Amino acid sequence: MMDVSVIIPNYNGKKYIKDCITSLKEQTIADRMEIILVDNASEDGSSLMALEADERVIVLPLDDNYGFSRAVNEGIKLAKAPFVLLINNDTKAMPDMAENLLNAIKQDDNIFSVASKMIQMDDPARLDGAGDLYSAFGWAYARGKDKSVKLRKYEKPCEIFAACGGCAIYRKSILDEIGYFDEYHFAYLEDVDMGYRARIMGYKNVYCPKAVVYHAGSGASGSRYNDFKVRLSARNNVYIVFKNMPLLQLILNLPLLIIGFGIKALFFIVKGYGRPYLSGIKRGYLLCHEGLHVNYDSRNFKNYVRIQFDIWAGMFKRLVN
Repeated sequence: MMDVSVIIPNYNGKKYIKDCITSLKEQTIADRMEIILVDNASEDGSSLMALEADERVIVLPLDDNYGFSRAVNEGIKLAKAPFVLLINNDTKAMPDMAENLLNAIKQDDNIFSVASKMIQMDDPARLDGAGDLYSAFGWAYARGKDKSVKLRKYEKPCEIFAACGGCAIYRKSILDEIGYFDEYHFAYLEDVDMGYRARIMGYKNVYCPKAVVYHAGSGASGSRYNDFKVRLSARNNVYIVFKNMPLLQLILNLPLLIIGFGIKALFFIVKGYGRPYLSGIKRGYLLCHEGLHVNYDSRNFKNYVRIQFDIWAGMFKRLVN
């Protein structure tokens, strides 16, 4: 019996995939793990390199680049274990990463996901993220991004808004209940949307500082900011809001959302990405009519209230996290 199904979405990850697979092969619970690499029609031979690194890797080839969400979903469908661990191809995990994530999620049946402590591969003194937070400005952000790894607050387990899909473990039974990753996202913020939906249903997302992974970042898109990433992230930011907030909550937050999106627009205009950002906002509005929507259920009212207080707090946590 497998305890964990590790799923790696891959697209032209030749530069990193060997180190990623090797680090998984060396996990303390490697004998209780299966590794599924879902390949988005890579052209660089990276899936073959994965097999060379560990012949036990299950390679699921797709006929086109369908993005992160579709690749992950195909892997989840194939997974045999009760827990699925998503990890990016541009990562290198410490040997006890998977075991620590597994132990953390087993502590409470109400835990849906557990985020790892992600450290910048090119600058190991700085964090890449310690779980994701969300604010009433409509901003999702990585907790601890670019902060020192030595800060005590990132050494403590805590509840978070959502787990970063770059390296996190999920309870498959809850995935089966609330649905898999939204393929309308293609990539970016699909993990925040997933955590949001789980919280609406009353489940928890937590952070485990003992589960450490080094992350190169932007392994597929190539840079922190580019037209594709800015446009898609802006689109998905709008989609998350309209998808998950019932009408009254949307009205309540609308002034703050307008401020938040306005600030982001100014930021990207200054950065030289004003046009793709505004194009993304427009596409997000259109996607709200085409995509999915979480139907309001009065039984989840108290969960919406908790979420509202959390996203209000998220406006201030952005300054200190």
